[in-house]
Amino acid sequence: MAKVRRLGFLLFIAAANFGATYTSQKIMKKWAAIVCLLSLLQLPQAKAQTAQDTLYNTVLEKDSLLFTVGFNRCNLHMFEALLSDNFEFYHDQGGATLSKEKFIADFKKNICGLNYKAERRVDKNSIQVFPLYNKGKLYGAVQKGTHSFYAVEKDKPAYQTGMARFTHVWLLENGIWKLSRAISYDHHDDSVLPDFENAAAINAWLKVNKIPSLAIGIIRDSVLQDVKVFGELDKGKPAPYNAIYNVASITKLMTTTTVLRLASTGKWNLDEPLYHYWTDPDIAGDPRSKTLTTRHILNQQSGFPNWRYQSPNKKLAFIHNPGTEFGYSGEGFEYLRHALEKKFNKPFDALVEEVVLKPIGMTDSKLTWNEAMLPRFAVPHNAGGEALEIDKNTKPNAADLLKTTVADLAKFLIATLHNEGLSKDIAEQMVAHTTKTKDNRYVGLGWFVYDLGNGEYAISHGGDDPGSHSICFLLPQTGEGLIIFANSDNAPSKIYSDIVRAYLGKKGQAIIDIELK
Repeated sequence: MAKVRRLGFLLFIAAANFGATYTSQKIMKKWAAIVCLLSLLQLPQAKAQTAQDTLYNTVLEKDSLLFTVGFNRCNLHMFEALLSDNFEFYHDQGGATLSKEKFIADFKKNICGLNYKAERRVDKNSIQVFPLYNKGKLYGAVQKGTHSFYAVEKDKPAYQTGMARFTHVWLLENGIWKLSRAISYDHHDDSVLPDFENAAAINAWLKVNKIPSLAIGIIRDSVLQDVKVFGELDKGKPAPYNAIYNVASITKLMTTTTVLRLASTGKWNLDEPLYHYWTDPDIAGDPRSKTLTTRHILNQQSGFPNWRYQSPNKKLAFIHNPGTEFGYSGEGFEYLRHALEKKFNKPFDALVEEVVLKPIGMTDSKLTWNEAMLPRFAVPHNAGGEALEIDKNTKPNAADLLKTTVADLAKFLIATLHNEGLSKDIAEQMVAHTTKTKDNRYVGLGWFVYDLGNGEYAISHGGDDPGSHSICFLLPQTGEGLIIFANSDNAPSKIYSDIVRAYLGKKGQAIIDIELK
């Protein structure tokens, strides 16, 4: 089965010539021409066609003939008819095939010769078509999108074997559309995924599982690639693209980044005892209050419980000496809030706005409730599907209750990938293996850090309040990121793992494996 799965993933790789070799100079010349062409898409005047445009529909018609008829049915005549005589194919793992004849021969041998039927399915919502003009005359089009590959075996349901992005260059040759260049890239191997492209199916699944809404953000190459929002904010209210969610403890990342940016500019000392600015009355008589620092709090070694209300007397107290062992604490971040407000003589939300939200451009994020949010707010729901009361907090909390959208949080995550506002030393400490929480999982400064092996790592933080659950991941070495929001207590157990596998592939599975140990 593993062999079949691997072959399935190589559906389009197999059409390339694995045995042939080409001089790097020749390939680089070919790539230079393609990169030059594709760079045109970044110009302001490059405007994608819509589903109502003739060009858009023409390109989709040719795409359907080439793949639905040609690829999926192994119809070589369709390839002969639609591929340019100068056709070239580039693959991010299988290399380059620089002739039409070689491509068709390899396709016949490696795809049509499989012991199952190979099938390609395109995500029509991802398709973009850009016209190419020469002195005002249309001569071609660039098609971009994502597609998935499936294996179809007798008496078995089709199963997904891979997914990728693609860019096609179509040219008008003597008035006939021909595919001149094909680039297939950003492949994901070994990921049998739920079909998150099928909105109707996802909405139906959410309803069955009593999850009102689900929002996903996908970051590739340090750019927000896609936002997917499914379901309802509340009964009868469809969730919009810019739905607002309570992301709970992801709030701690705003606090973390605020102090790390201040520390990077010399305005805050991570190792200065916080009693210089604030001492909670509950621990004023405890000498350990004079040793507590910002670093202890960001490393989750404050010595405090998560919340004081969880203790029998409802008062704050140290349960460990600061800096000695891991103990996840919201109280620590609230303690830090008081110190920051005293030091800078301004409300905490104003400080976060000044240091983080405004510079990053997070215009749809608030630490306190605003009634204007209500039409877009994802109402929390319990496991039974019942709506819960919205926490309309009027005071900011450094550990909880940030209200934001997928797109806004993505801005923050992308800034984090670039270490914006951080000194080199602080950025390195942020992802250091400082506090071990379990095998291969640590806390750096504010972030959970996953050691994925072979020098690779991920950073993450989640948020959980009654009826509201969220999590985000970053893979700094590859510029990948993932955001998941849901307004249901059913979300973590039912959907997180599938989504992480779907969009982060093997690295996502490695994260799941660490969590399940």
